[in-house]
Amino acid sequence: MSKVKVAILGSGNIGTDLMMKLERSSILQLTAMIGIDPESDGLRRAKEKGYTVISTGIKGFLEQPELADIVFDATSAKAHIRHAKLLKEAGKTVLDLTPAAVGALVVPPVNLHKHLDEWNVNLITCGGQATIPIVHAINRVHPVGYAEIVATIASKSAGPGTRTNIDEFTQTTARGIEKIGGAKRGKAIIILNPAEPPIMMRNTVYALVEEGKIDENAIVQSILEMVETVQSYVPGYRIRTEPIMDGNKITVFLEVEGAGDYLPKYSGNLDIMTAAAVKVAEELAKHKLAAQTA
Repeated sequence: MSKVKVAILGSGNIGTDLMMKLERSSILQLTAMIGIDPESDGLRRAKEKGYTVISTGIKGFLEQPELADIVFDATSAKAHIRHAKLLKEAGKTVLDLTPAAVGALVVPPVNLHKHLDEWNVNLITCGGQATIPIVHAINRVHPVGYAEIVATIASKSAGPGTRTNIDEFTQTTARGIEKIGGAKRGKAIIILNPAEPPIMMRNTVYALVEEGKIDENAIVQSILEMVETVQSYVPGYRIRTEPIMDGNKITVFLEVEGAGDYLPKYSGNLDIMTAAAVKVAEELAKHKLAAQTA
């Protein structure tokens, strides 16, 4: 099978974990790791693995644009705004792992099929990737008037980028709950828990469905089917208890355990982002290759 060349912009924890996941892809060929710190562990590992290493940031990549057709941006929301413009001018497809929300907001099992021709795809946030599928699963059975999600992550798994982007996290996730999940109104809360040993990522989804005849069995079945779908690309994603139904209020408790590729297993918040990024990139690559042979 032909492969599509990809590069990673950002050699921190997320970029390095992404590198290890891409090595298992049968359709994506990682060619380059791009960073700004020549001493970073990500660039060191990439060099050892034989990938092209660029330590001068996006400027260095744009001097060799033939290296990749798809670029993963694992930097920061503010940096991505500048990167997006430059990469668009270079004709690259961009997968944004920051909460910049420049491009189309995408959650793979919900709306990826609508955005296969986009040049910039935004993966929202870790909380969004974990909870928006559940909001959508409820909404496809019965309209959701209000949805609130609480994402609790280990403080140790929140690096400088996450901490800097807290405001963007809540705003972008809430927007995704509405635009993709289908809730008429959404709210997102993130909690950084300093507990030792570090906790795994845990998410709570509260949904108020509109009044009327509510088919509880259909809603529960829809949720369980969605959990199974997400597990197909994030194996550590699971529901902690059966969904709790209380009149028109539905509560779902989720947990995300990381795969342990580069990051600790408690860093499910980062793992779900890199796993979703690979899933989206593979589908975009298949679409590109199909268009080329059509």
